[in-house]
Amino acid sequence: MTTLNGADIKKLIVACDAGMGSSIMLAATLKKQLKKSGVTVDHSAVADIPQDADVVVTQNNLAARAREVVAPGTPVVPFQLFMGDPAVAAVVEAIQNGTTVEV
Repeated sequence: MTTLNGADIKKLIVACDAGMGSSIMLAATLKKQLKKSGVTVDHSAVADIPQDADVVVTQNNLAARAREVVAPGTPVVPFQLFMGDPAVAAVVEAIQNGTTVEV
């Protein structure tokens, strides 16, 4: 596990297989939740994750591929549910409160 410091997050990427459908929906939700935090939230295909991402959230079945693409040390947070997943909620809470979370 990796410790994620929410205060250090400036760019969050939601990655899905193609970067066109499910990631757009979740990214829109996270943008609203993190608007006051000043965090940039964007979506991407797993193969095209930007190297300047501070954290990546992606479906469980894509997490291994995402870890191969991200810059070294970038946390990849796998999730199961597109809405209300506890792992994503923990990341959002850490960013909003400037606290740490194990991911």
